[in-house]
Amino acid sequence: MTGFHPLQIRVVKMNKPFISLCPEVTRAHALTLMDWLEDERVTCYLSDSRDVSRTLEHAIDRTQLPILTHLFNRGGRFFMAYDRYDDPVGFVRLIKTGSECEIVLAIGDSEKWGRNLGARTIREGMKMAFLDMRAKKLIAKIHPDNARSLKAFLRSGFKLESETPTLKSFSMTAGRYLQLLREGAVDDATRIYITEIDKARLESLIALEQGPVVVELEHELERAVVVNPQQVASNVVTMNSRALLQLDGEEMEVALVYPEDADSNAGKYSVSSDIGAAILGYQEGDAINWRISDRTRRIEIRKVLYQPEAAGDFHL
Repeated sequence: MTGFHPLQIRVVKMNKPFISLCPEVTRAHALTLMDWLEDERVTCYLSDSRDVSRTLEHAIDRTQLPILTHLFNRGGRFFMAYDRYDDPVGFVRLIKTGSECEIVLAIGDSEKWGRNLGARTIREGMKMAFLDMRAKKLIAKIHPDNARSLKAFLRSGFKLESETPTLKSFSMTAGRYLQLLREGAVDDATRIYITEIDKARLESLIALEQGPVVVELEHELERAVVVNPQQVASNVVTMNSRALLQLDGEEMEVALVYPEDADSNAGKYSVSSDIGAAILGYQEGDAINWRISDRTRRIEIRKVLYQPEAAGDFHL
């Protein structure tokens, strides 16, 4: 890629909507869900509100277990949606049949409506459906009067597939999702940059590993701008770079390494760790929200202390 001349320092405003999906469902979550489902504004257009209500009743009345995840994952996969303050604001349900998957979601906290959290939740749901569950097509069935949902799915790139007087069916294919992701049209996150060599090695790594962080890493690789190693800017965090970060209010120096070289006690973080996947491809001055150890952290790239490409160490 030619003509890559990013600013040396960028100030990034953290006012973009943020959502993370968590598969763990606790008893406290179930009680929150019950409160949401008592609000007719939440349930009036929700296609499977009865299914969720039955699951809640069963979970609360018949068991005293603190973790209820297994009960919510019957017939599909269930996720709680959290905002950047780690408050639960909604949920996502993905029901896969063959190669197709249906998405059902709601922002249950009505005080958070109007903040584009619905569109962000849809995008996180797409990530799980296509990169984790490996669906070929994602389907959303929406009531024609549900204006907010219609707008959110259209903004996320879904296309109308069929409609009746009482239901509109929208779809997104895996191929279209990846195309939009690579074009930056499905995600409003800050652009990241990865060298051709790093991408090839990381794609080989992803093929051999699995887990939530690997899904995030694959997502980052798909949306990254790929550049020639000789042309990558010196303030980009590439593989085997060392960088000074600010993690919330704490400064820390980290080296971004491959899994076999990881040693967190020495500040060497694997690219398949939460922190490693989070910082790959970002530049000095970039700031991001990322879920680390079950809570959302703010990470700022303060300075790239060493970058192999800038030092001429292209063999690393």
